[in-house]
Amino acid sequence: MKSTIFYRIASVLLAIFAILHTIGFRQTDPTWNVDALLRSMESIHFDVQGFSRSYWDFYVGFGLFVTVFLLFAAILAWQLSRLPQEALMRIRGIAWAFAVCFAAITVLTWRYFFIAPLVSSILITACLVAAACLLPHAQDC
Repeated sequence: MKSTIFYRIASVLLAIFAILHTIGFRQTDPTWNVDALLRSMESIHFDVQGFSRSYWDFYVGFGLFVTVFLLFAAILAWQLSRLPQEALMRIRGIAWAFAVCFAAITVLTWRYFFIAPLVSSILITACLVAAACLLPHAQDC
């Protein structure tokens, strides 16, 4: 099996993860009783390098950073799936860096988040590791 299929699966999973993350990261459950916390995050402002920001601004900004990163990763995985084997052979380091990055994201997700993003991270990491393992070596081409 070639790495192409694993990169394409990872790309689709990453795009789905990005969409669901964007929809879900600002959602709250009324049973959490976090209204006071959210109001304080939105209302307490402080100056940072000439800008007035709140903790809510940082929360939303970092959440959207994650979305942008996931979309970039989806595009990168798709682009890697389209490269010829000779080109993939030359970028093994990039392929492994991509896989290791998502392995680290999986560990952080396990430590700080919950099951849905953990399962997504595990599946994406598995696809990226499989794709990197299947890349041709110099003597194979």
